[in-house]
Amino acid sequence: MADVQDVLDTVAAQVAGFVYPNGTGQPSVSGKAINVFPGWPMPNQIDVDMPTGVADVSVYATPTERNTTRYQPKQKVMSIAAATVTLTAAGGTLTVGGVMPSPFTPHNVAALINGQAFIYPVQPTDSLTSVATGLANLIASQYPGTTNSGPVITLAAGVEAAVARVGTTGTVTTEWERQAQLFQITVWAPDPATRKAIGAAIKEALAPITFITMPDGYGARIRYVRNVLSDVAEKVHVYRRDLYYEIEYATTATEQVATVVATKVEVETQAGTPVFTRTY
Repeated sequence: MADVQDVLDTVAAQVAGFVYPNGTGQPSVSGKAINVFPGWPMPNQIDVDMPTGVADVSVYATPTERNTTRYQPKQKVMSIAAATVTLTAAGGTLTVGGVMPSPFTPHNVAALINGQAFIYPVQPTDSLTSVATGLANLIASQYPGTTNSGPVITLAAGVEAAVARVGTTGTVTTEWERQAQLFQITVWAPDPATRKAIGAAIKEALAPITFITMPDGYGARIRYVRNVLSDVAEKVHVYRRDLYYEIEYATTATEQVATVVATKVEVETQAGTPVFTRTY
C-alpha cells in the first residue's frame, strides 16, 4: 500500500535526480555536494553542513491534509504470473507439458468435459507426471476408464475435452481511500547562489510533471502551490527556499488471487426457477 512515507521517499528520490542530473558520481547542479532526504533535518545537521559548503534538501509532509475519496473501491490487476506448466487437448487425450515452476508458484490445470470443469491444483512436490495423475483421477471419478501414462492422459472411450486451460495467480490492488496533502521541499544552502541553482533545478523539473508513480503502481497527482525564500538565518550563513506542492495519493491494499480457469453460469426465470447451468 502507499502511505505518506512512500510519498516522501518517492519525492526525495525524484529530487535527487533533479539536482544530480548525471548521477551522484558526477557534479551537482550547484557544483557542490547536496544531501537529499525525506523528513525534517536532524537538529545539528544544518549547523554541520553549511560551514563545509554542503547543501541540504528536505522533503517534509505538513499537517495540511484533506480527504478526497470519491471512487467506489475497484480492484486493479497489477501483474499476472506467467504459467510454466501447460495442458493441451487433442481428441481423447490431454497432455501436461512445460516445466514445473522454480521457485514454485501456484498453478491450476483445468479440463472442461461435457460442460463440467475438472481442476487440479499443482502442488510444490509435483512433477508433470503427478499433475497428470491427479487430473486423471479427478476425471476418472466421472468417466471411469480414464488413465494416464506419464504426463499423457487418455480419456475414457468416446470422451473428449472441449477445453484445456492453465491458470496462475495475479496481484490485484484496491484503492480504498484518497487524500491530498501539502508537502514542503526545503532547500538549505550555504549561500544565495547555491540556493538559486538548486531551487531552480527542482522547480523547473517538477513543473511539467502532473503525476508521479507510487510503489503500489498507482499515480499520485502533484500540483504546485507556492514557494517562499527566507534569509532570516543569513547571519549563520543559511539561505532557505521552501517549495510547496499538494500531492493527492491513494491508500491501497494488495492481495494475491487466482486467475479464472472456469466460469459457471446459471440462468433463471424472473421467478427464480432454474432454466439451465453451463460451465465455460
